[in-house]
Amino acid sequence: MTPHTTPDTTHGTTHGKTIVIDNAHVVTVSGAEHPGGHIVVEGDRITAVGPGPAPPAPGAERIDGTGCLATPGLINTHHHLYQWASQGLAVDSTLFEWLTTLYRPWSKMDAEVVSGAASAALGWLAKSGCTTSTDHHYLFPSGRGDLFAAEIGAAAEIGVRFHPCRGSMDRGRSQGGLPPDEVVEDLDTILAETAAAIDRYHDPSPGSMLRVAVAPCSPFTVSRDLLVESARLARDKGVRLHTHLAETLDEEEHTAEQFGMTPTEFMDSLGWLGPDVWFAHCVHLHDTDIKRLAETGTGTAHCPSSNARLGAGIARVSRLLEEGATVGLGVDGSASAELVPLAGEIRQALYMQRARHGPTALTARQALHMATLGGARCLGREDELGALEPGKLADIALWRVDGFHAAVDDPVVAFAFGQTPPLRRLLVGGRTVVADDTLVTVPQDEAGRRGAAAYRRLMRLAEEVL
Repeated sequence: MTPHTTPDTTHGTTHGKTIVIDNAHVVTVSGAEHPGGHIVVEGDRITAVGPGPAPPAPGAERIDGTGCLATPGLINTHHHLYQWASQGLAVDSTLFEWLTTLYRPWSKMDAEVVSGAASAALGWLAKSGCTTSTDHHYLFPSGRGDLFAAEIGAAAEIGVRFHPCRGSMDRGRSQGGLPPDEVVEDLDTILAETAAAIDRYHDPSPGSMLRVAVAPCSPFTVSRDLLVESARLARDKGVRLHTHLAETLDEEEHTAEQFGMTPTEFMDSLGWLGPDVWFAHCVHLHDTDIKRLAETGTGTAHCPSSNARLGAGIARVSRLLEEGATVGLGVDGSASAELVPLAGEIRQALYMQRARHGPTALTARQALHMATLGGARCLGREDELGALEPGKLADIALWRVDGFHAAVDDPVVAFAFGQTPPLRRLLVGGRTVVADDTLVTVPQDEAGRRGAAAYRRLMRLAEEVL
């Protein structure tokens, strides 16, 4: 199979074009802040960041950042794009109840559903400042088309940097797992299809728009063999590992009964902790778990809205950060956190930590760090993403904090504590994806309609099994 035969992603570069952003409040995240500062972009890279006006750049496109906050593009470290097509269902259920309700309709999704759902979900993310998104797709119903290719195609059209995770489940109810047997795959098929996805799509080159990770679904939906073999495959291929972990107390009871360990201890025993791994949720961690994640460099994707919607609890993010662990933010699947914007998770994380641990538990700048550089570290891309520095990729969000937001002197506080401000501009690799709060890579209303059509199609397909 030919490596890197992907949908066209050349829109991710500007082929030498120079862009100058002037007079914005520039938050580098990695260090200094520059009120009234500037950013210079050449091609897909940042070439200058600093205080005051930018140096002369004849022929450059100039963006007036007056009244704006410039941040690195936000990084979404956990999602299930297909779930855009199943929002508003099982709204008062726990995680396990919600899953058992939705597994069957999900088993009828096809490539058309996934394409429409991914277009809407990624467009929505872009409108909330997201320049890089992961996706954890772990259901592959037989005979329903190439679902992985469908979401990759949608990401290329929207223009965001994409890290899809080839997920899997091989442990159905007959084997002591949670999902029905008809939605799981066998071990050999999973490993073969995952290897093929990496060979076809994964692009490890600098500035890559597309990288693939290996992602068995969760300790209660996969076998020990799948976890072990997935880790071996990922490390042989040089890609990252991802799964859900410690999301609910039900999971902790499940792993204690099945394996005699906490979820973190179980994954550690299988070689699943390390700097090439990031877990979703990590709500129910013991002190020893937190220390172990920190010392091994294992990342966490914190999804506060989904955890709240499902009543799962509040992750101990403040403690993880105190111990030096890597933490990013994620919106999780749209069906467990309806219409949640990624920028909104900054406020959710901030307020939920304070509600549990007091007003000094998390600051606005720490929450922004999680959404940017923390996310980049989860994905192993801190050398290119997550901060506004010369040499890094020109993934930049320019937020309007004038108007109502201007009543707050500190624009980072206005951004993090309040309603998400409108986007003046969103650049991915120097290319404009959102301008004046409107998606411009594809017609914004069309993306929304495609998401609604995907929902209606899935509900029609679901009637075959409900």
